[in-house]
Amino acid sequence: MNGKFAVSAIVLSAAVAGGLLWWTETRAYYEPVAADAVTIAATRFDGVVDPLPIADFEGIDADTSPLRFRACFTTSLSLAMMTETYQPYEEATPLNTPGWFDCYDAGSLTAQIENGEAIAFLGEANFIYGIDRIVAVNVAGQGFAWHQINHCGEAVYEGDPAPQGCPPAPERN
Repeated sequence: MNGKFAVSAIVLSAAVAGGLLWWTETRAYYEPVAADAVTIAATRFDGVVDPLPIADFEGIDADTSPLRFRACFTTSLSLAMMTETYQPYEEATPLNTPGWFDCYDAGSLTAQIENGEAIAFLGEANFIYGIDRIVAVNVAGQGFAWHQINHCGEAVYEGDPAPQGCPPAPERN
């Protein structure tokens, strides 16, 4: 009888801990982002950051990491016009989202970028030190945005000095 009780307690506590871990990673810290609380923009070739005309905005973010921002929207700008106006972002890597954020699928977006159906643009460099906001738009006018660590951030967050051409790293507390 004692063995059954011990096994049951272990299994139950493992299930509770697993459920708590799942909830913490996928639900706990994410908050919806209102369309009027964020500006979706792209950086022109001359370095000026332009707000983009967007509609149908859905976004999520979390205070726990600058990399948790994701957004979906539509834009009236043509992809041809955007490629002539805004800086492409060559190393775009769409980051995964919680499964419940239905409008954003990192795998599908990655495939669209790889096969030319979508193009990624620099939204804003060093939006937060070492973090770029990336904006991708597909041929249907669907847009996606996320934050991605850049080469400055990779070095500094690893404890190395900022590479050549990076802004000075912020002071650490």
